[in-house]
Amino acid sequence: MEAEILARWQFAVTIGYHFIFAPLTIGLSWLIFWLMTRYLRTGDPAARNLARFWINLFAISFVVGVATGLSMEFQFGANWARYSRFVGDIFGPPLAAEVIFTFFLESTFLAVLLLGWKRVSPRAMWFASLMIAIGSTMSAFWILAANSWMQTPDGYSMATGSPVLTDFWAALWNHSTGQRFLHTLVAALMTGSFFMLGISAWLLLKGRHARAARMTLVVSLSVAFVTSVSQLSTGHLHAVQVAHTQPAKLAAFEGLFTTQRHAPLVLFGFLDERNKTVHYAIRAPGLLSFLISFRSSDKVTGLDAFPRSEWPPLRLTFYPFHVMVGIGLYLIFFSILGLALAGRKRLFTARTYLIAAVCTIPLPFVANELGWITAEVGRQPWIVYGVMRTGDATSSNVPAGQVIFSLVFFSLLYIVFTIAWIIAARRELRHGPEEVEAETDIAPEEPA
Repeated sequence: MEAEILARWQFAVTIGYHFIFAPLTIGLSWLIFWLMTRYLRTGDPAARNLARFWINLFAISFVVGVATGLSMEFQFGANWARYSRFVGDIFGPPLAAEVIFTFFLESTFLAVLLLGWKRVSPRAMWFASLMIAIGSTMSAFWILAANSWMQTPDGYSMATGSPVLTDFWAALWNHSTGQRFLHTLVAALMTGSFFMLGISAWLLLKGRHARAARMTLVVSLSVAFVTSVSQLSTGHLHAVQVAHTQPAKLAAFEGLFTTQRHAPLVLFGFLDERNKTVHYAIRAPGLLSFLISFRSSDKVTGLDAFPRSEWPPLRLTFYPFHVMVGIGLYLIFFSILGLALAGRKRLFTARTYLIAAVCTIPLPFVANELGWITAEVGRQPWIVYGVMRTGDATSSNVPAGQVIFSLVFFSLLYIVFTIAWIIAARRELRHGPEEVEAETDIAPEEPA
């Protein structure tokens, strides 16, 4: 197997595994901040103990996320040296900012939350939780800004044969940064809320820590509903941006082989790349044109507008996109059903729904991975859209054998990480939040 193909596989494995934990920690950080705010305002010891419980789960995931982030950086330098040299002037600053301004912010204040319960005031703990939430969110922003530049490069010149930064703010806030950041942030909040929802349902099913589980079940269900519905609008904004800046990607999303007016929205079907059609397609006539421009008569660019060499891998773009959308619609339905049960005072006793909530935990993670696949594969054959092809970005002096070795090593390492995460999380779940009666309450404070 060629070194380039192996390098692509290693990139997919390292980034894909890291992307399991990054959205989870972002989403959980804001839910923990809510718990700390509730405790500070009311002095409710249940909220304090819940916050400590979820901080421990957050810390376990944060450690794995950091470790996988290091391996992700390693494979950039090892397998993608030509890319690193080519875009180092632009790609380096946001990655450096992510480490300097956000990683140290998160890790420092996480230490406060883990070690400071009997050493600092509740107000200081509340502030630490806020800093972690802001730090994790800004970390995502810097990474997404760098990735968005690869999707829609701006603020540079090619006077020297390589991209040279000419306008930092144009490069940072390129044509897709805002939409991608908003869409990813909402996805992270959705991931954290459905994770908390499922864990809370599990505690209720086990008959343990009922009061605490009810509290987090209600708030996580509310956040899950808001974020899953919001993904419709953020996804729409992102799709409109893709239609204007990466039309080949949008055409691959929809299996649109022909440029046309009144372009239909394909709900699902079976892609036939050879015959350039979608078999058994369920289409909404004119809806794709309408969603992009609010006029069903507008023209949408199809794959026929591009040479075949510039088409992305169609199946690996089309199917993940539609399955991701399907999961998103299910999550909306599931959260609405939960709110309906809550309105009828049956949420805490609806055993079937609680079991389904536990089983739903993996789905936001799957949707995140499918969204990442859609975005990155849909950009191909470009690693920097319209500027540098992926085939020209790999290291020229790293043989296939060495890439295989590092790929196997990282895969085994991730298996160890997964086992360690499961063991640590399981231990925390068995212990659960501390019972309120076991501790003395603390007077509430109002946040500054």
